[in-house]
Amino acid sequence: MSFGVSLSGTSLAKSMKEALAYEVQEARVYNKDFKPGLAVVQVGDRQDSNVYVGHKMKVAEELDFKAVHVKLRQSVTEAEILSTIETLNDDPTIHGIIVQLPLDCVHEVDVLKCTMHVDPLKDVDGLHPLNAGKLAQGDLSSGFIPCTPRGCLELIKSSGVELEGKSACVIGRSKIVGSPMASLLKWHNATVTVCHSKTENIVQIVQNTDIVVVAVGSPKIVQGHWIKPGAVVVDCGINSVEDSSAARGYRLVGDVDYVACAERAAFITPVPGGVGPMTVVMLMRNTLESAKRFFNIPAQAKTWKASSLPVSPKSPVPSDIEVSRTQTPKPISRLAGEIGILPSEYSLYGKYKAKVSLDLEKRLSSAELGSYVVVTGITPTPLGEGKSTTTVGLSQALCAHLARNTFACLRQPSQGVTFGIKGGAAGGGYSQVIPMEEFNLHLTGDIHAITAANNLLAAAIDTRMLHENNNQDDKLLYKRLVPEVKGQRKFNQCQLRRLERLAICKTQPEDLTDDEIRHFCRLDIDPDSITWNRVLDTNDRHLRKIMIGLGDAEKGNSREESEIYF
Repeated sequence: MSFGVSLSGTSLAKSMKEALAYEVQEARVYNKDFKPGLAVVQVGDRQDSNVYVGHKMKVAEELDFKAVHVKLRQSVTEAEILSTIETLNDDPTIHGIIVQLPLDCVHEVDVLKCTMHVDPLKDVDGLHPLNAGKLAQGDLSSGFIPCTPRGCLELIKSSGVELEGKSACVIGRSKIVGSPMASLLKWHNATVTVCHSKTENIVQIVQNTDIVVVAVGSPKIVQGHWIKPGAVVVDCGINSVEDSSAARGYRLVGDVDYVACAERAAFITPVPGGVGPMTVVMLMRNTLESAKRFFNIPAQAKTWKASSLPVSPKSPVPSDIEVSRTQTPKPISRLAGEIGILPSEYSLYGKYKAKVSLDLEKRLSSAELGSYVVVTGITPTPLGEGKSTTTVGLSQALCAHLARNTFACLRQPSQGVTFGIKGGAAGGGYSQVIPMEEFNLHLTGDIHAITAANNLLAAAIDTRMLHENNNQDDKLLYKRLVPEVKGQRKFNQCQLRRLERLAICKTQPEDLTDDEIRHFCRLDIDPDSITWNRVLDTNDRHLRKIMIGLGDAEKGNSREESEIYF
């Protein structure tokens, strides 16, 4: 009696792990910091989940991934689970997230809500509706394919059987295995039938099928006479059945009667050692692919798939504000997606503005460098075209007409334009930043943050001078600078650095001499030497010279500031 060839997932998984390890090392040629990160969120302490998660962590570590096991208590709430997932979504070192099912939780938890909360860009289980939708529509490259179906496909391919034109039957319609498996086979040009608990004449359907994938969770439900001679049989089931002869009192079997079906099948997967090992390796494959997308590996210049906004020039050209208001800006989140900025790398300020995190620079450190064009030293024309208009217009030409990836970098302008005193630095005509009002009114607050930082330092200088002038006793000033906390004085790191610069090689406050205390405490700033002035963004000529320190609390420590910048 002849048996079909056993499709060993164990041996195939081993060879694929070796290939993955090579890919990791190869990726580090492009970026030495490349390290895929996988996080598994487990709720409770189910023994089977512990085993599964432990195996995933082990394989991830063998491949030199960052492996994070987040184990939550049984009493955890749904809000806490969602918060944990959000933290992982925002972690740039994590590229793949899975929620280990089932959730062993004493509280009622919406499992679908939890799995949907995973960022689709990190959903390496392929369960998010966005990834499921991509697979359903035949997009097999930009999303993630669920791990078990992907492993099944690799096993079928390893048999050498050509999928195109073959009839295939998937028994089971779960969201995790059956349904995505059917889509995967369909998009590999097989003719697919999905069978489930309500299917009539299931035996006859299977008997006429070249490829059978079974995922129902019922031991040995598929019998030998169901199988068409020469078929490929993939068994995704793993069930424990009592067996007094086994050391553990049970043994593992699949959804297929292996011995009976192997007599008719040309190829068949065993249980255990078939689909299981492949599922774990496909999880690593998805995580590696996610990390490569994150690090932009292989690093190569790619033309953005950005669509330009339509422009309908009018003659004569209307005022700048009229031009601005006739155009509806593109939502910044859509623009970010078109040019490859990840949602975790920017913070939205309304629909049309965002601040980009400097983490983006680190992620793209291996990317090909571009050209830096500086537009400067231009005397505006009678119509007002100067540096800003030229910069925006040049960027429009390079990006929209020559298909070159282009950013225009403009400083946020002075609010002088608000009072009609000077140009807005937003460009003009059909080469301007929109919405013009929001750019000029600084609703993102960038320039105000810089102004605040500058003025905080200016205030710190004057405050230090005030304290030194009002505390003639060096030791009293010393006690205020190095206060006693719980009966002990201690230098902070900044003060230790000052001592080092003063060549005072002491670390205990009690050890300083009177002379050393004076040098440590007093900066003795000459007011006439101060060049760090307070600044004001709004162009107000009446504030170009001011007197500071006129309040009663300043006790006569007043001085004139030479100029207020704007």
